[in-house]
Amino acid sequence: MRNYLIVIDMQNDFVNGALGSAEAAAIVPAVVEKIWSFDGDVLFTYDTHGADYPQTREGRKLPVAHCVEGTEGWRLHGELEDVRFKIGGKAFTKTTFGSRELAAYLMLENEKTPIGRVELVGLCTDICVISNALLLQAFLPETEIAVDASCCAGITPEGHTRALEAMRTCQIEVL
Repeated sequence: MRNYLIVIDMQNDFVNGALGSAEAAAIVPAVVEKIWSFDGDVLFTYDTHGADYPQTREGRKLPVAHCVEGTEGWRLHGELEDVRFKIGGKAFTKTTFGSRELAAYLMLENEKTPIGRVELVGLCTDICVISNALLLQAFLPETEIAVDASCCAGITPEGHTRALEAMRTCQIEVL
């Protein structure tokens, strides 16, 4: 069985950019350490928007331009970009909170070789981490899905805690 670590949206704009926070910056070293020590495949997601972001549904509800493809804010934060390339981590760009392409990819990989466990880390716990965890739960109903709370941060500490509780309720293991 294969195991996967999914690194969700650890991009500059979510760490120290347009939507950054001290909590997000604080988890970066733990995420890097987790990647290096993980026994399995590591995949990455990039929240990705275009110049039309203000006209999108998300842009109208969250009018803060962020993660515009090709900008510094869109890149993985700090050494994470280098780590991704050093380990050959496959990346998925996503224009929605949950990555349909990531879920479809893992479903196909699971058909080839059963996946034992998928673990998620990253940003933001209360938007993209929970969305991807629930999406993977739906696509891989017999696979153990887990989230490492110490390697995640929400928009606020309260949002982080609420999202972890919601995931526990949905039978996602919270580490």
